[in-house]
Amino acid sequence: MAYFNLILLGAIWGASYLFIKIGGESIPPITFVMGRAGLAALTLVVIAQLRREKLPPWRAPVWRWLWVMGLLNSVVPYTLITWGETRVSSGLAAILVGAMPIFTVLLAHWLTHDEKLTPLKSAGIALGFFGVVILFLPDVQQGATFNLVGGLAIVLAAISYAFASIQARKHLKGFPHATVALGQMLTASAILIPASLLLDQPWTLQPTTASLISLLILAVVGTALAYLLYYWLIEQVGATRTSLVTYISPVIAVFLGALVLNETLDWTTVAGLILIVAGVGLVTRKRAPDAAPIVTAEEV
Repeated sequence: MAYFNLILLGAIWGASYLFIKIGGESIPPITFVMGRAGLAALTLVVIAQLRREKLPPWRAPVWRWLWVMGLLNSVVPYTLITWGETRVSSGLAAILVGAMPIFTVLLAHWLTHDEKLTPLKSAGIALGFFGVVILFLPDVQQGATFNLVGGLAIVLAAISYAFASIQARKHLKGFPHATVALGQMLTASAILIPASLLLDQPWTLQPTTASLISLLILAVVGTALAYLLYYWLIEQVGATRTSLVTYISPVIAVFLGALVLNETLDWTTVAGLILIVAGVGLVTRKRAPDAAPIVTAEEV
């Protein structure tokens, strides 16, 4: 059952890129992300009530880190990915975000005292960056600035996720997972609602039915329920095995993009995917058996 849920989580996160692509066609990125975070927060509130879990008091010190997580693990990456997918394929977005563990290891070398680079990790980083270069190679050769900027935005999203992962390890360890997820969605919503009202004036928008359905599925299933499934897996099979989802979701996203959206699947996509997955495998190979961040970047 646990391994079925592992594949299910990989499929959910892989399909999320498809829903972002469809939803972002008629809803501006900030408003789309606002809807995603807000609906996910409502879902998690209901779940927390059913499980009789309570948020920390509003003046508790942990809220400063929940605000950090809301910004770095939701607002910034969700918006950059949604905006980036208006310029690049959903499959490419998934592969680039999948490089997040590589950025995490690199940043952790400079920002922590106990996670230094090793020759194996350095090789993984080199492989991953080579994979990213190959993914960008066609756009650079063709001078496709439109696509290149979108891809770079998604790389920045992966870096933001990496920063968030390191902060979660430092400051949120030991807090209930559902509480962290709900607090993060609430703080993200508090940032995004005024931004959406000011910049997009959502009452003037005319989103398509497909975009609205995609937003609903992404928020409830791809965000709220995926959080809870991820943490359940950590408790049941351990963090190391749960990290296998990192290899599953990009493959699912590339397949769905080609099947549903007719996205091009060329040699650079396949080569970039293989190199980045191999790089992630090397940088995570020597991690402690159950060492994992409270929140990971693979939540798109």
